[in-house]
Parts: sequence; structure tokens; C-alpha cells
Amino acid sequence: MAPKVQQTKAAKAAAALAGGKKGKKKWNKGKVKDKAQHVVILDQEKYDRILKDVPTYKYVSVSVLVDRLKIGGSLARVALRQLEEDGIITPVLKHSKQAVYTRAQ
Repeated sequence: MAPKVQQTKAAKAAAALAGGKKGKKKWNKGKVKDKAQHVVILDQEKYDRILKDVPTYKYVSVSVLVDRLKIGGSLARVALRQLEEDGIITPVLKHSKQAVYTRAQ
């Protein structure tokens, strides 16, 4: 068997840099959830829809308004307070974190 030809230092360094470029394995593609585009400033159209639709809901909370009317949470809290003052909805449970209302009889 013929003796192995020794590589130069520069050739060894180039070979070391060339190998191992793959990196870590990606286990999934990473599904990205679309960011919700909720209204944060109340316009007349949304205000009219709140006055028309909310009195028909049996269960009213901030999360219900955000989900159904596509408005921001702070806007939903303000709307619920206003509707309660007007007598359109009545509180079932009031807590600092979650308020639950129902339609007025």
C-alpha cells in the first residue's frame, strides 16, 4: 500500500470549513397564526352594530364582543360599561378581571 500524501495546513483548514454546513434539524415548518385585525377606534358603523346586536345576546362579556364584533378588548370594556349605564344589559357577575352580563328584561 502506497503511503498517504500529507495535506498542507491551508488545505486542511479549507476542508474543515467546507464540511458541517447543514446546521440543526428543523422539526416543523412553524405554523404562524395570523394576527387579528381588530378595530381600536370606534366608528359610527361599529357603534350602531353594538347597539343593535348586543341586546340580543344572552351572554355578554368582553371576550364575546371581541370575538363577534372584531373590536379591541379595551373598546369592548368601555362599550359594556356604557351599555350597562343605559340599561341595555344587566350584570350577572362583576369582577376586576372578568365581567359577565346578560340582556335586560
